[in-house]
Amino acid sequence: MGAAIEIIDLVKTYKTRNNKVNVVDHINLEVNEGEIFGFLGPNGAGKTTTIKILLGIIYQNSGIARVLGKEVGDMQIHREIAYLPEKPYYYEHMTGIEILQFYASLFGNIPKEKCQQLLERVNLANDSTKTISQYSKGMQQRIGLASSLLNDPRLLFLDEPTAGLDPIAHIEIRDLILGFRDEGKTVFISSHELSDVERICDRVAIINKGKIEMQGRLEDLLRGGRYEITASGVPEELGRKVEGKDWIVSFAQDRLIVDMPDSDSPNELMQSIIAAKGSILSVIPRRKRLEDLFVETVRNKEVSK
Repeated sequence: MGAAIEIIDLVKTYKTRNNKVNVVDHINLEVNEGEIFGFLGPNGAGKTTTIKILLGIIYQNSGIARVLGKEVGDMQIHREIAYLPEKPYYYEHMTGIEILQFYASLFGNIPKEKCQQLLERVNLANDSTKTISQYSKGMQQRIGLASSLLNDPRLLFLDEPTAGLDPIAHIEIRDLILGFRDEGKTVFISSHELSDVERICDRVAIINKGKIEMQGRLEDLLRGGRYEITASGVPEELGRKVEGKDWIVSFAQDRLIVDMPDSDSPNELMQSIIAAKGSILSVIPRRKRLEDLFVETVRNKEVSK
């Protein structure tokens, strides 16, 4: 598959009263077709500015940005992409079916039957005659997703698609997004809901103060978890000998607690404990989370400055 998004040395500069600031600072990024990509960062990091450049709403000062193989700004791209902003604006007096039919009319060639099909897909068929003002936050997100599918886009940009939703709505929206990938669509998500990103994204990039600090596959970035092994009845001789690189060992009154990186196998230690007539009380794997990686990346950047 080719690249759905390609960014090369992209720069966007804004003038302030005293100087110029690169809100997007020489970033490089590639998003493959058919994947769900998470674009993460703290407030003011440059996420929305980057998305606006990719959508052709604003233009970069320098660098290259391509979407679906074409330079941003090419009007043909807009027939194949969709964007759901964090806070979409709706005509609240319209019903769900009316708002979809209105948006469909802007494309000019979308049959009305498709609007009803999309309402069914996002589980709003029974609420199609309610006005948007009667919709909950989750229902408004679902009508927004339905709107974004009117042109059957190859690439969707979703800005905070699960923000402020209750747990059930979270699951519904996540399942819809996973369904997009199953259809071969590319999804570019900007979100602060890191647990959602961790569940659905194939790859992520973390941007901070205009620079990409880290990017890659989640399975690679989240390596580095740990095991915590607790045992009792451990002989003092064995308890005093336990050691390993990056191990945290606590031994007192025949009770042993070892915190070790998951790159080390716990089997040898467990066999030694059992051979010495000790009892394994627990083995707890602690997987590294995306939240841990995010905080570590952003804080390290602050410390380095």
